[in-house]
Amino acid sequence: MLDVVCIGQSPRPDLEAEIAAAVPGLPIRLRGALDGLSRAELDGLAPRDGADTLYTTLPSGEGITVSKAAVTARMRALVAEGGGPLLLACTGEFKGLPDRPGLVQPSAVLNALAGALLPHGRLGIVVPLPEQAETLVAARRRPGLEVIGMALRPQGDGAARAEVARAMAAARPDLVLLDCISYTRGDRAAFTALLPCPVLLAAAVAARVAASLLPE
Repeated sequence: MLDVVCIGQSPRPDLEAEIAAAVPGLPIRLRGALDGLSRAELDGLAPRDGADTLYTTLPSGEGITVSKAAVTARMRALVAEGGGPLLLACTGEFKGLPDRPGLVQPSAVLNALAGALLPHGRLGIVVPLPEQAETLVAARRRPGLEVIGMALRPQGDGAARAEVARAMAAARPDLVLLDCISYTRGDRAAFTALLPCPVLLAAAVAARVAASLLPE
């Protein structure tokens, strides 16, 4: 059983489908940091600024933005429960969570993998919201590595996805990160159709890492 905590609310059949595709046959138990909150309470968790902004998809399929600080506070209890591997289903970087062996934070996994695959060159990152792009580009920039950030809202229409994929292809990156757990295999397919470089899908990469920590 792979335990998963998302930053929004469960159920998330779309996210479970992406995880299941990455690790076929593995049972998944998914809980949400914001489970039990009403819509009015969710609306009260507005981000303070771009650095405090998280994007999540509700069980209805609607995308909303919430405060990272508020989500982190609610997530502490879920992380502290039980033992064994736990996949945190968000590519944001979360500090102040309880120490837990086997806690998989996709941001750490993706950053380490990108550093190993692309020590220097041009990295493309795709994020849900324009206000997130500047912060995340600055966080990944290092000597010898140029970082290009573009915004694409998950669950958007095909025309918007194709437009961003074409713009990213024109920037000629050496590696692209689809930097949100809500991106899908369909999003990755749209980018790989236009880009000759590898395109990493956050949900798939993180799920495979978390699954590798489970006993055979």
